[in-house]
Amino acid sequence: MATEELSSAKRVVIVGGGVAGALLAKTLQFRADVTLIDPKEYFEIPWANLRSMVEPSFAKRSVIRHTDYFKNGRIITSHAINITDTEVLTADGLLVPYDYLVIATGHADSAPKARTEKLQQYEAEYQKIKSADSILIIGGGPTGVELAGEIAVDFPEKKVTLVHRGSRLLEFIGPKASKKTLDWLISKKVEVILEQSVDLNSVPDGDGTYKTSGGETIRADCHYVCIGQPTGSAWLKETILKDMLDMHGRLKVDENLRVIGRKNIFAIGDITDIQEIKQGYIAHRHALLTAKNLKLLMNGEKESKLEKYKPGSPLALVSLGRKEGVAQLPFTTIIGCIPGYIKSKDMFVGKTRKEMGLQSYPAENE
Repeated sequence: MATEELSSAKRVVIVGGGVAGALLAKTLQFRADVTLIDPKEYFEIPWANLRSMVEPSFAKRSVIRHTDYFKNGRIITSHAINITDTEVLTADGLLVPYDYLVIATGHADSAPKARTEKLQQYEAEYQKIKSADSILIIGGGPTGVELAGEIAVDFPEKKVTLVHRGSRLLEFIGPKASKKTLDWLISKKVEVILEQSVDLNSVPDGDGTYKTSGGETIRADCHYVCIGQPTGSAWLKETILKDMLDMHGRLKVDENLRVIGRKNIFAIGDITDIQEIKQGYIAHRHALLTAKNLKLLMNGEKESKLEKYKPGSPLALVSLGRKEGVAQLPFTTIIGCIPGYIKSKDMFVGKTRKEMGLQSYPAENE
């Protein structure tokens, strides 16, 4: 009977093992014949990576092997490079057949393949920050703000400068939250320079002198570029889905999160063209809705029963060091210990590990 069930199971191929793809694989692993294609052997909780830069041991909880949560399926550690109507081609030359395909490649990332290398990378970043007297952060979005906050709280003796080309920080949220965030950073002695950029091509090797577009000179022992990463869709430009990419490289999806014009191909997470803030909890919602819809389709239900995705009210929760944060809710903005308690203390790592079926703290040998 078990053999019959396995042979009749629908083949679901998930390309991308980030927030959305990993949760979908975990959710469907006992309901379908699932293959996860990802160039890394691990899933990383992305909203925790800045904490790992100032506390590298934190990464042991937030960098999770795919095999730890995905026990009943196939993992192919490779890049997907092409798609046909029935198969996915990987960089290793494998042809992976599918009945249902889910694209979850998010943003382009040059992360190392092995988990051990990723942990070593965080240790190296920590040593770099620890040994620097002055640090330049380029970009005032959530990544740049959170990194500035992490360094300012853990290393208050260091000179931190943040340069942002926009007129205010965190432009994806309201002006009030932006102003409160700016005031908080200034209170931590972070120098914030707005409406300017830094041309890294003009920096002499090892000189430590940076010029801004406004003519200011910044001296720093090291720098971090915290601007948006390109969408991870370049590989789709010569595939059957090339006409479904918008001008930003995002896949056009319908209300069921299926790629427009395709009955059996879904897209989830940051790669979709849905007009909403690209955040982890959104990718989480995409994955769970797609899991429900795939189960309905695999059970032979009518398409009219598929669940429709509705973008929610914009929410934002930005960590400011270990104890504080800024939260933009539908009707108010809060800064301080309350949002800090919600996110900053553990960065949702314990909660996320639990959702992935794991203990809050991994065993020593993991």
